[in-house]
Amino acid sequence: MKSPYQDAPRQPLNAAASRSAYWSKSLQIVGIVLAFWMFVSLGCGILFREALDASALSVGGAPLGFWMAQQGSIIGFLFLLFLYMVLMNRLDRAHGFDQEDQS
Repeated sequence: MKSPYQDAPRQPLNAAASRSAYWSKSLQIVGIVLAFWMFVSLGCGILFREALDASALSVGGAPLGFWMAQQGSIIGFLFLLFLYMVLMNRLDRAHGFDQEDQS
């Protein structure tokens, strides 16, 4: 009986190593983005809110901790989306997956 894997196209080891490196770096980027998200939303919005409220800085007449819980988390999330886009585009270009070349 013939194995179904015998007819599968074999890829060079460089392609497999490149895919592995791409996947590893991609997971690292996701981890960085999730850590930033956790710090901004959970840290600044909930855990450090009282310390931020005690600071002399206020934004729009509201204490900084309250502002971070209401508006800062949203702005942080938008920054996070932009950061993810930039990092993944850079990774895609480094590994030859950029979409600008594929017309």
